Amino acid sequence: MNLTRTIETIFRKYLPSPFTIAVLLTLFTILMVLLFTDAKPDEVHLITVLKYWESGIWNNGLLVFAYQMMLILVLGHILVLSEPMSKLIHKLVCLVNNSGNAVLLVSISTMIVSFFNWGLGLIFGAIIARKVAEYAKMHAIAINYPLIGASGYVGLMVWHGGISGSAPLKVAEKGHLAQLMQGLVLPAGIQEKIPEFISTGQTIFSSANLIIFAVMLIVVPFVLYQINKTVLPTKIELDTFQLVKNKKLTPQSAEKLDHSYLLGIIFGCLLLLACFFQYKGMLRNLTITPNFLNIFMLGCALILHKNITNFLKALDEAIKGTSGILIQFPLYFGIMGIMSGSGMIGKLSAFFVSISTEITLPIFTFFSAGLVNIFVPSGGGQWAVQGPVVVESALKLGVPLPKAIMALAYGDQLTNMLQPFWALPLLGITKLKAKEILPYTLIVMVVGMAVYITGLLVM
Repeated sequence: MNLTRTIETIFRKYLPSPFTIAVLLTLFTILMVLLFTDAKPDEVHLITVLKYWESGIWNNGLLVFAYQMMLILVLGHILVLSEPMSKLIHKLVCLVNNSGNAVLLVSISTMIVSFFNWGLGLIFGAIIARKVAEYAKMHAIAINYPLIGASGYVGLMVWHGGISGSAPLKVAEKGHLAQLMQGLVLPAGIQEKIPEFISTGQTIFSSANLIIFAVMLIVVPFVLYQINKTVLPTKIELDTFQLVKNKKLTPQSAEKLDHSYLLGIIFGCLLLLACFFQYKGMLRNLTITPNFLNIFMLGCALILHKNITNFLKALDEAIKGTSGILIQFPLYFGIMGIMSGSGMIGKLSAFFVSISTEITLPIFTFFSAGLVNIFVPSGGGQWAVQGPVVVESALKLGVPLPKAIMALAYGDQLTNMLQPFWALPLLGITKLKAKEILPYTLIVMVVGMAVYITGLLVM
């Protein structure tokens, strides 16, 4: 596995932290705009560019977007930490009796959960991989633990095409596309082609995307199962991993409300009731938005945790994983502000149009999204930066917007198997190292690439 060692060495030696990358991308964008765009009359070019940057950082609509993405991650994590989810994971783990079905169990369940929610799937995959290893150690079942860990990470290959995918969810919001393209100088006739929204029925729940997901759900576990036949078992040295423990305490006075099952469950039910009546019309049209997803998960989390105290304990644990989104997203929004305000997006769009056709643009979008994901390891941040280029290019060439958006989503999620940023929670829980799971995630990445490219060509 010399290739994987080389890749790991490159990541460790030459890629700084994601925040540093965001800073470097900001500086690079400023430099490119200064070199390749013209200054406004009677203004210092650098000052103008910095104004674009500042306005992008504090773009109200995009800040709402960042908060929505943080909640999707946090609430998904909170759901995993609930007692019912812990019992479900335990029941699944008890099905393991050999290394082969352990790989199938972890990979299939993780991919299904990740399709529903990426935050939920990210933590679920890590915990079930760890619990399978503990169970195997306890019952003397020979397994290759790094392969099991890799199986718990493959949900990040399907998340952006799933129900919590950043790009398809945002374009399902009325007015988002118009806001995304606001300030751009578009060719005549293009502005009128921008739809008010694109329903998730055309993206996430389209027959093409569901077929691609079904193929991935079969092919990826099959490949991991075949790999399992060629690897040797590994020694497992793990303590029992504990989820958030809900200790029974005797609450005093007002604390009784915090521990009240009645209050927690009633409030959770009210949230679900409000969710149903507010979004029932959209659900009939298979349109799901971040707001729907978050209020639904919030209601479910309160019900599953039963009381506010248990919910807040899980929140304290889950909130740790959002620091990257909190601080990095505004920098990506600033990059978008520079790109749109300076006209660089139009130049990039013109370049893509000049080298693409209606057939090849989705493929170029797929590969470029995979490349950008290595440097911008966030689907939401990537949509903010790359989305306007994709939309304008697709409209110019007559490529259906749902197809172009899903091409970006597929490319973004695929190189998560190469980019270890989102693997950090899994590595922390499983106590594995990136170099141990990379040999296997790289193999499934190549397989996934073949599936997605074939899907884009025939869909």
